[in-house]
Amino acid sequence: MKPLKLAITPGEPAGIGPDLLIQIAQKTWQAQLVVFADGDMLTQRAKQLGLSITFVEYDESCTSLLPAGQVYLVDIASKTPTQSGVLNSDNGPYVVETLRQACKKNLDGEFDAVVTGPVHKGIINEGGISFSGHTEFFAHESNTNDVVMMLATEGLRVVLATTHIPLAYVSKAITFERLHKVLHIVNTDLMLKFGIKQPHIFVCGLNPHAGEDGHIGKEEILVINPALDALREEGLKITGPLPADTIFNPKYLEQADAVLAMYHDQGLPVLKYKGFGASINITLGLPFIRTSVDHGTALDLAGTGQADSGSFELAIEKAIEIAAKKQ
Repeated sequence: MKPLKLAITPGEPAGIGPDLLIQIAQKTWQAQLVVFADGDMLTQRAKQLGLSITFVEYDESCTSLLPAGQVYLVDIASKTPTQSGVLNSDNGPYVVETLRQACKKNLDGEFDAVVTGPVHKGIINEGGISFSGHTEFFAHESNTNDVVMMLATEGLRVVLATTHIPLAYVSKAITFERLHKVLHIVNTDLMLKFGIKQPHIFVCGLNPHAGEDGHIGKEEILVINPALDALREEGLKITGPLPADTIFNPKYLEQADAVLAMYHDQGLPVLKYKGFGASINITLGLPFIRTSVDHGTALDLAGTGQADSGSFELAIEKAIEIAAKKQ
């Protein structure tokens, strides 16, 4: 059996992504880690960190697992030399190109998963590329109409009905059709990728107190409840909508395989409080496996040797775990 092959993108070159990649390369993995990045930038960062790393040029015929201290490399040149902690919009297109190539090789079936480091959305946009996030980028590149962002840590999985949109747009984005698609994707991937026979999904309301019978908003009555009722009739196991300020407690979480939040900052602050640095991002609904870190670029830590690689390691471990089930 051929070893699993993972595409790794370190993300923003001025941030901690390169540091984490170099730290991760110091241990052995039960998969081929193939890095899509600027080799000179990584070599410079390794020297800055006082760590040794050897890059092996990757081609499709590579089948060996590498020892600690070595990783495969698809060398993609950045436009401008990188200074740790200093953003440069000239390198925005470079970051996107690493994602594009990693995505393509997964779509072609050459790779088993992609694991992404943190990017800086603002600097990519300043570089002239419209970019709202990994989730949306991979959906566009793979011609996938509907994907779902999941963040997971020990004892909690949070999925989002909407992702990186302004809060003012959330109410209009919560539609019967959107909830139907999202919950079907979540239910299917919990079965296929996590091995859960009959997932139990808990759902947050949109408004405080889940609308309190229409006195604090009517989205629950007009949209959310009808959508959940229709899905229950199809056989999905769903509880809710429940108030977001009470759903995240053991009474419910002990029963929940995932919690659906209506918007980004409704669910993710709870998850990151519970497991920051020990949680990962998983994109559901894509035609390939994609996992990621749960944190940002941490520019102030870049090149200092103080960055914690825990989330990146968990993202790689989860990608290996899910991909192994598909072999």
